[in-house]
Amino acid sequence: MAKEMTLLWGSGSPPCWRVQIALEEKNLQGYNQKLLSFEKGEHKSKEVMDMNPRGQLPAFKHKSYVLNESCAACIYLESQFKSQGNKLIPDCPAEQALMYQRIFESLTLNQKMADVIYYTWKVPEPERHDSALKRNKETLSAEIKLWEGYLQATGPFLAGKNFSLADVTVYPSIAYIFRFGLCEERYPKLAAYYNSLKSRPSIKTTWPPTWLESQGSDMLKDI
Repeated sequence: MAKEMTLLWGSGSPPCWRVQIALEEKNLQGYNQKLLSFEKGEHKSKEVMDMNPRGQLPAFKHKSYVLNESCAACIYLESQFKSQGNKLIPDCPAEQALMYQRIFESLTLNQKMADVIYYTWKVPEPERHDSALKRNKETLSAEIKLWEGYLQATGPFLAGKNFSLADVTVYPSIAYIFRFGLCEERYPKLAAYYNSLKSRPSIKTTWPPTWLESQGSDMLKDI
């Protein structure tokens, strides 16, 4: 089954990473994959554009079915391979509702962290303002505090007592903000969650290779 799948991905990208984690959790190793470089612009190559006209990674295909939206790909993998690997959608309706809520809330987290981390990359220099960056940081701080509170209320996982698709989709973003210097002492629940899942096989196996080769940043140390 995995041989009918293709994943084009970039190291360190939370959307790419969540699809990799889902594939590992469902025991779908051995899929066709290709690591591409954002720095070299390979995400805009014809190979990617043929699969994902937006020129973004991941680009994922199973048979003739293309799912380039990473959350959609993760939900698809669980629904198509329910009996294989680890169960990622809880039976409990309350946990299931919370799981879906957290999955789609992660899109807001990603946007707010991108507004800070990629500000100087996305905004032309003449249009940059310290006040705008300050406002983006305050917005991100409020968002991260929400997630700290979520783990305070549920734990040890984002939708309750079981690892689920919520963790598959959100963990890469949590790891990303710690990679960029988020203070572990300021957010103890998020830090405990981040550190406790580092050794989970699906996460350890797919840990971004570029992260193993280089140090992170302290950009978010004051958030």
